[in-house]
Amino acid sequence: MRKCRFIFSTTSIIMISFLSAILIGSLLLVLPISVKNGVSVSYVDALFTATTATCVTGLVTVPTVATWSVFGQIVILFLIQLGGLGVVTVMSWLMLLMHKKFRIRDHQLLQDAFNLNTLSGLRKFVKKVIVGTLIIEGLGALLYMPVFIPDFGIKGIWISVFNSVSAFCNAGIDIIALDSLCSYATNPLINFVTCALIVLGGLGYVVWWDVLRVLKEFKTQKLNCFKHLTLHSKIALVATAALIFGGAAFVFAFEYNNPLTLAKYSLFDKIQISFFQSVTTRTAGFATLPQENLTNATSIVCILLMFIGGSPVGTAGGVKTVTAVVLFTTAFATIQNKEEPTIFNRTLSKQAIRKSIAVVCASFSIAFISTVLLAAVTPASALDVAYEAFSATATVGLTRNLTAALTLAGKWILIVTMYLGRIGPITLLIAFSTKKQNYNLIQDPVEELSVG
Repeated sequence: MRKCRFIFSTTSIIMISFLSAILIGSLLLVLPISVKNGVSVSYVDALFTATTATCVTGLVTVPTVATWSVFGQIVILFLIQLGGLGVVTVMSWLMLLMHKKFRIRDHQLLQDAFNLNTLSGLRKFVKKVIVGTLIIEGLGALLYMPVFIPDFGIKGIWISVFNSVSAFCNAGIDIIALDSLCSYATNPLINFVTCALIVLGGLGYVVWWDVLRVLKEFKTQKLNCFKHLTLHSKIALVATAALIFGGAAFVFAFEYNNPLTLAKYSLFDKIQISFFQSVTTRTAGFATLPQENLTNATSIVCILLMFIGGSPVGTAGGVKTVTAVVLFTTAFATIQNKEEPTIFNRTLSKQAIRKSIAVVCASFSIAFISTVLLAAVTPASALDVAYEAFSATATVGLTRNLTAALTLAGKWILIVTMYLGRIGPITLLIAFSTKKQNYNLIQDPVEELSVG
C-alpha cells in the first residue's frame, strides 16, 4: 500500500513555529515561578501574555511590572526577541552556530520568513540580521542606563535591556510602571532613544544594508546617496518620514489645547510628546500619553497610522509602508488614466500591486471582523473597540484602557487577532498550499464591469 505523506509548505511551518512558541511560552508563564509572590494568573492571561510577546504587540491583560517575577520577565523578553526576529530566523542562526548545512528547504523557509524575492545570500543575511540586532539593542540599553540606573538602582540595568529589546522589536511591553512611559513623557533622552529604536526596527533590515551600501559608495565616488538607493528603500524611508512628521503634526494640532493631554506642557514638550505618539503608534505600543484621553480626531488618525505600520522585512507590524504606497500610487495612476503606476521613475510590478491589494484586504478584514466580534462581547464605545482591534491586528499594543477590562471572550478574540496580525495575511492565505497552481493555456473570457 502506498503511503500518503502530507508536506507542509514553508509558510505553514512559519505559522506552526509561531504557534508553538506561544504555547510553550504560555506553559512557562503559568508556572508559579513566573509570577510574583501572592499573585495568581489564569492560563488565559498567561496565553494572552505569551501571544502579545511573541507577536510583539504589547497589549496586556495583567500589568507586566506588577505580575511577573524576574523569571517570568525573562520568558517574556525571550518571546519578544523570538517574535521580533522570527522563530525561523533564530532557528537558522542556531544552525549556523552548530555549523549545520542549509538545505534548499531551509533557504525557502528563510525566504518566506523575510518575505524576500531571492534565495541567494540568505545565510549571510541571517548573520547580519542577528549581529545588527544585538548591536543596536546593546547600544539602546547603554543609552537608557544613565536614566534608569539612577531611578531604579542596579535593577535599572535589567530595565534598560528589557526596554531596549522591546522597543527595537516594536513590542511596547515595559517593566517600568503601570502607565508605561508616561512618567518620562518630557525626558528627551528616553524619547529620542525609544523613537530611534522603534524606527530602526520598523524600517527593516533590507533598508539598513542598502543605506550602508550607498554610504560606502559615497565615500569613494561622492555620488547622490538617495538616487542610488533601491526603490524599496526610497519608498520605505520617504513614507516613514512622511508618516512620522504628518502624524506628529496631527497630534500636535488636535491635542494642543486638550487639558487631559498636551495643554499643560511647554511648546518644546508638546512637540516631543507629539513626535513620540506618532512614532509609537506605528506598531511600537509604548505610551507617554494616556490613550483614553486623546481626542476622537487624534484617535482616528492613530488608527490609520497603526493600520499602515512599519516597513517590510523588519520587526514592525501593520500592512507596511511600501504596501500602502504601492496601493495609493496605483489608485492615483488609475485616476490620472495612466497605463502603468510609476514612482521615483520606476514602474511598479503587477505582482507587487496584486500582493498589496491582497495584504490590505486581508488585514482590513481581520481588523473589521475583530472589531465586530469585540463589540458584541465588550461593553465599550465603538471608538475604544475599534482602537483595540486595529491595535491588535497591526501588533501595536496601544489601548484606550480597554485591554485589562476585557471579558473572557474578548481575550480569546484578541489572542486570535494578534496571532493573525503577526504571521501576516499573505502567509495565512497561502499557508496550506503544498504546490503552485498550474494555469491552463485556455483562459476564461473577459467581460467589462461597471466600477465605482
